[in-house]
Amino acid sequence: MGVGRTPRRLGGRAGAGVLGGTLGGALGLAAAAQAAEGAPGLHAHNAVGVAVLIGLTVFATILSLLHLRERGRWARREHTLTAELAELRGAHDRAELLLGSEPQVVVTWDSRGEPRIEGDVGITAEGSRPGSARRVLAFGAWLVPADAAALDDAVESLRGRGERFRRTVHTLQGRTIEAQGQAVGGQALLRLRELTGERQELVALRATLEEARHGLGALAGLLDAIPQPVWRRGRDGRLAWANAAYVAAAEAGDVARAVREGAELLERAAREEAERRRARGAAGPLRVSAVVAGERRTLDVTEVATEAGTVGIAVDVSELERLRADLQRQMDANVRTLDQLPTAVAMFDARQQLIFHNAAYRQLWDLDPAFLEGRPLDGEILDTLRNARKLPEQADFRTWKAGVLAAYRAAEAQETWWHLPDGRTLRVLADPNPQGGLTYLFEDVSERVHLESRYNVLMQVQSETLDTLREPVAVFGTDGRLKFANRAFAQVWRITPEMLEVQPHIDQVIAVCRTLSPAEEPWTLIREAVTGLVDARHGLACRLALKDGTMLDCAAEPLPDGATLLTHIDVTASVNVERALTEKNEALERTTRLRDEFVHHVSYELRSPLTNIIGFTELLGDETVGALNPRQREYADHIMRSSAALLVIINDILDLASIDAGSMELTRERVDVQTTIAAAVRGIGDRLAEADIALVLDVPVDIGSFVADGKRIRQILFNLLSNAVGFSAPGQQVRVCSRKDGGSLVLEVIDQGRGMPPEVMARVFERFESNTLGTRHRGVGLGLSIVRSFVELHGGRIDIASAPGAGTRVTCTFPVGDGEAHLAAAE
Repeated sequence: MGVGRTPRRLGGRAGAGVLGGTLGGALGLAAAAQAAEGAPGLHAHNAVGVAVLIGLTVFATILSLLHLRERGRWARREHTLTAELAELRGAHDRAELLLGSEPQVVVTWDSRGEPRIEGDVGITAEGSRPGSARRVLAFGAWLVPADAAALDDAVESLRGRGERFRRTVHTLQGRTIEAQGQAVGGQALLRLRELTGERQELVALRATLEEARHGLGALAGLLDAIPQPVWRRGRDGRLAWANAAYVAAAEAGDVARAVREGAELLERAAREEAERRRARGAAGPLRVSAVVAGERRTLDVTEVATEAGTVGIAVDVSELERLRADLQRQMDANVRTLDQLPTAVAMFDARQQLIFHNAAYRQLWDLDPAFLEGRPLDGEILDTLRNARKLPEQADFRTWKAGVLAAYRAAEAQETWWHLPDGRTLRVLADPNPQGGLTYLFEDVSERVHLESRYNVLMQVQSETLDTLREPVAVFGTDGRLKFANRAFAQVWRITPEMLEVQPHIDQVIAVCRTLSPAEEPWTLIREAVTGLVDARHGLACRLALKDGTMLDCAAEPLPDGATLLTHIDVTASVNVERALTEKNEALERTTRLRDEFVHHVSYELRSPLTNIIGFTELLGDETVGALNPRQREYADHIMRSSAALLVIINDILDLASIDAGSMELTRERVDVQTTIAAAVRGIGDRLAEADIALVLDVPVDIGSFVADGKRIRQILFNLLSNAVGFSAPGQQVRVCSRKDGGSLVLEVIDQGRGMPPEVMARVFERFESNTLGTRHRGVGLGLSIVRSFVELHGGRIDIASAPGAGTRVTCTFPVGDGEAHLAAAE
């Protein structure tokens, strides 16, 4: 058809050229004629007519020639077109024959976008509803929704961008349709063809092949991603493929090089052993040692024979072997540890066979070791123990045994208590193992049960005992809550039983108690003692005053378990007595102070007149103012002696007052012991003679001297000799002894008088304490008190030993070294 059109266009152009040439010639003749019109001559008009005639003749001739030529060409063209039409009709018939040879529909879209549908539209039929041309492009009406949507998108891409496609879709009736789209000659063509027979099988095989290709690609990617070396060998045993892990382990660089060079991961001996195992049909992996990436590793190699050769995989179990060895060592250590436990342990597998038991288990049930080593069943062991009467007595042993063995099917551990015939109590824990089986733990809790029973009894006794106490007692726990309170505590603070049941916090208890004892400080201290967070807990003692006048001594003591014991003691009576005694003591102190002030004042007031009396008596005795008769001289002597005795008493009182006031100071000097004793003896000589008392001096010649106040030492000896003479009977003797004992000087005055009973000795050094003991000796009771005060001022001590009828020994001990130091300091 295209060939026919081209000659027609060329013929047209040639005719136009000839016609143009003819017209050009005629026009030239006309022009010549017009030019001739301007020339002179008579026949100008004739010449023009001739020229026109000639031109028309030439034009007609040429036009006839052209007509004849074109007619021949059109005849040939018609013949050619007739042949082409016949050929096209044959092609059309063949196309329709081909199109109708199988169920298919062809849809074409021209440039105007209108679809032309040709073929068997019956493929769109749905049940009783026949197919139609309008349903062909309504894919959702006869295709499954997913395929209809995908086909719509594919047709849209074909018509818009000319993208070709081929896909398989399915009708609602389950038939398979092949959809193929492509652009042909500027038109879009869609062919829908129902697949049947071999073609459908071919499409299914193609889909299977594509799926297998994708699966193989995914499998190859997966094998390259796993860390285990994987390989494939041909029938000749040569390496045909390997994954990335194999290449890295064999250090081959890449897969192509590994296959080309035949890089081997396993040694020859390992490969031969694997070949022999395959020949024998042995199952399971082969454990070998190989060099992997330059390191010696342990591998589990599995090779499987295929039609094309063998495939293999190597799993690195070096870490597993190490962990298995560590696990075995740990299990051995656990076994040794379990053997040392006092708790009996027995393990049974999923078949209820004994797989482990420790020494405590054998000792607990006293079973034959050979019997246990034979791995008996759990039920057999229970039967053996029942026959030996070692299990708890049961009315229905079969049911009880089934209940015990039911622990193998339990999901959680079960705890039971067995009371054995021999009086023991066992806590039995049956713990299911994750991999099947059971682990028994037998704990002998007989002692614990006994101790718990005793503990409960003791706690009950303690609670009852505390409840019977009259003193309030309360115990607060580590959380600050009231764990126990006896009846006295609840009665004193008026706490209700309902409040005690909820175990109130210390703050709630304080809130109730402060209504009776509003003082804030004691309760703050009690709260800190109960709830305070300190490293070292200490006890607390305070006093609580109630509004009704009751006084309670409160004590908070920390207990070993972290609790706090709070006790109260009613001290109202003792506080009242203490208050009365304090007031009385203050009154006595005031009385004593007044007495001392009175004595001190009176002593000084008496000393001056007494001195005058003694002076005037001495004048009268010297008879300087006139002669005295014998009676007057006797009276004057009595006045002199009485005044001297009274002066000694007054001086003693002044000395005691000075000692009490702390104003007496010793005049330390070096005192000769013999001289001092002789002076004291001279002062008592007349009384010795008058009482017919013998004086014995036991003073070493080399006694030497010591540093002291000589006047006070003489006063000490004088008072001791006066007492000794006063309490001695005529004819007895008084002994004065002196000696040095180490760094001390000892002075002793010993008499043979009546002695003193213990109750008198207990008060002998008190002031104004005088006892005649049946003698004529009288005194104001200041002598021994003065002696003790002077001895203690010297840093010494005084001891007295006496018994009724055995006399009295008074021992005064003076330090010698300290005296020297005091003298050196004074100088």
